[in-house]
Amino acid sequence: MPISNSIAALAPEVGEWRRTIHSNPELGFQEHKTSDLVAGKLAEWGIEVHRNIAGTGLVGVLRNGSGPSIGLRADMDCLPMTEETGLPHASTTPGRMHACGHDGHTAILLGAAKHLAETKNFSGTVNFIFQPAEEGGGGAKVMIEEGLFERFPCDSVYGLHNDPGLTLGEVKCVSGPIMASADGVVFRITGRGGHAARPHISIDPVVVGSQLVVAIQSIVSRGVDPLESAVISLCMFHAGTARNVIPETAEIAGTIRTLSNATRDLVEAKIRRIAAAVAEQHEATIEVDYQRGYPVTVNHAAETEKAARAATRVLGAAAVHTKVPPVMGAEDFSYMLEKRPGCYFKLGQKAADGKGSVPVHHPKYDFNDDAIPYGIEVFSAIVEQELKA
Repeated sequence: MPISNSIAALAPEVGEWRRTIHSNPELGFQEHKTSDLVAGKLAEWGIEVHRNIAGTGLVGVLRNGSGPSIGLRADMDCLPMTEETGLPHASTTPGRMHACGHDGHTAILLGAAKHLAETKNFSGTVNFIFQPAEEGGGGAKVMIEEGLFERFPCDSVYGLHNDPGLTLGEVKCVSGPIMASADGVVFRITGRGGHAARPHISIDPVVVGSQLVVAIQSIVSRGVDPLESAVISLCMFHAGTARNVIPETAEIAGTIRTLSNATRDLVEAKIRRIAAAVAEQHEATIEVDYQRGYPVTVNHAAETEKAARAATRVLGAAAVHTKVPPVMGAEDFSYMLEKRPGCYFKLGQKAADGKGSVPVHHPKYDFNDDAIPYGIEVFSAIVEQELKA
């Protein structure tokens, strides 16, 4: 389906905002320039601006008559990475890069705000939620804790994320679990150090840790229902300073991903049980520091159907995918979906010539500006459909 003339005309300007944001990346809770840019644009279009929510977060409120309320969300933070694109709009801050497309998400939501403020083809209230610190900082949770939905009531909430593996002009709207929970674990093992030639009078934390790693790998293969999803990756193992010295301590750390709360609870319980058993077997001590991170991202069935219907109206049925598997990455929009019904959908950005296909969190990634009008179209279509004038 062709992009509407008004949004096609708006897209180049939105692309300029996106590249400005890309050139000036800011880490979570430090998005001061980005927040200033967003607030200035919203105010320019007569949208009510509320700042200092979770620090750099802000909400733009657009009212037009009476009716329901909708929240549209974009994340604003960058990653602590060095960019390698060589593009004219590349990051000007060493060690900081928009490698996940949050610059594009922010620009798209700004574009939708301008379009809806001009057309006002809806009746109700739209809350444009610009969130800090998605990349590990849990900015969505902080905004909620600071009264986001009490101050700005939302009958439903929608968010998007670019997808370099999905064709430009297509979207994924999938009901149910779509992204995993993300937990972390650190094992601190204490044994008894000694000479490598006399291991019998020591308690070797390297051996203890090795057995712990092997035992934990059996959790997914033998302890979790094969029809459920779980990933345990122990990615750090630190111990020792010399090849002939048995160290006193070792530390192992990793991540756990699941797609249901029941599996999440099961895996944590098994990890703790195995650690206690391995420690007892070797007369060592193992401290388990299990940190619960982002919850499972679960789309609500009714709102997902609404998002898919709106996307179909503007993009065509062939461009809307509703039956695709979830991924084991995590997303803090999950916190918002725990509080309000809504849908988190993926926006394609891979062009036929390969533009936009570099995966996120890669030093050569760049958001494809050609995806901007499609994002504006879908956001606007959801509002106009659900807040029918």
